[in-house]
Amino acid sequence: MVQMQLLTVQLLALVYAGPGGIHCDLFNPGPQDSMANPQQPSTSGRRLVLFTLLFLFLTGAGLWVVHQQFADRDVTFDGRLITPWTLATVGSLLLIYFTCDGLRLYATLRALGYRVRPGAIARLVFINIFFSNVTPMATGGGFAQIWYLQREGVPLGFATAATTIRTILAIVFIFSLTPVFLVTLPALQGQPLLGQVSWVLAVLITLYLAFFAVVLFRTRWLIPPLTGALTLLERWNLISPRRHRRWQFRARREMMRFARSFGYYLRGDRRWVFLSVLFTALFLVSLFSFPWLLITGLGYDVSWLNNLGLLVVTTFIMYFSPTPGASGISEGVFGSFFRDILGGSHLVLVTIAWRTVTIYLGMLIGLILLQRDLARSRRE
Repeated sequence: MVQMQLLTVQLLALVYAGPGGIHCDLFNPGPQDSMANPQQPSTSGRRLVLFTLLFLFLTGAGLWVVHQQFADRDVTFDGRLITPWTLATVGSLLLIYFTCDGLRLYATLRALGYRVRPGAIARLVFINIFFSNVTPMATGGGFAQIWYLQREGVPLGFATAATTIRTILAIVFIFSLTPVFLVTLPALQGQPLLGQVSWVLAVLITLYLAFFAVVLFRTRWLIPPLTGALTLLERWNLISPRRHRRWQFRARREMMRFARSFGYYLRGDRRWVFLSVLFTALFLVSLFSFPWLLITGLGYDVSWLNNLGLLVVTTFIMYFSPTPGASGISEGVFGSFFRDILGGSHLVLVTIAWRTVTIYLGMLIGLILLQRDLARSRRE
């Protein structure tokens, strides 16, 4: 659930906060190295490989379902997808997509009173895409961004707040538009997938709104559940009493900083607050426009608004997928929604192209940047 995504990024980052940075499953410094040099994490290559293999397996399974169930077991490559016009328009939109993704985090940080180098923000964009798509529930991207922001001098509470606010802004748009498109979009009427889970979606939206209100206006209410969770860990002998006391102190301290940071954002420079919302909207519009460019490039006549609505609902469902990067789920939902628009021979092709430009390419760049960082850390 999306509530668990946000709460995990917020609370676990606070619990595992050490004097020099966050220590999560993907960053495992030893007990001595973490104190001596907290800016040199030892990334668990085995975990990353396992998560990546799981991502690839589930992606292949999703494409196989689309091929078997929705595409009439037909797939044919169409050269119109690589014409100069299609490549130029998709490339231009991809540049806007990556740029707005970075600018929405940059504007959020500026609203909180912190300035981070543009080069670091650009790196964060791709690091986030990589980690959030190879870790379950998309929490890895949040951890990675928090760690990188700390290296840039942003305190843990503010780094956690910046990544969470950035996420919440996107969720506000998606969750606000989803009910509208579910009711008004003709292409979604009679969808068997939605008919079976419509009541679940209604409950999830309600829970989201309640959680969103707590995060913004009653952040202190999150402390008792965190305290109770730590107490249970000690009671079950999973952590020592000494560590329990230390984590309780750090968690409460960082939660208070986290709560204050939301107030700083709301009271921050109005220009940067407005720009963070604007760049979030542009980021989402560019993200949802990729299938429309690909489909029209193949000669289909499809409404941009209809495409937008289908992608909004698809993304909404992806938020609740427990698989890494919604792999498997995203391909299946996309194929179910677009099978009446695309011919069977093009459905798998467009699904692969859509995921390539929005996910796979960014993941590859993020992996290269991560390996460069690890190599630089080893040399130092």
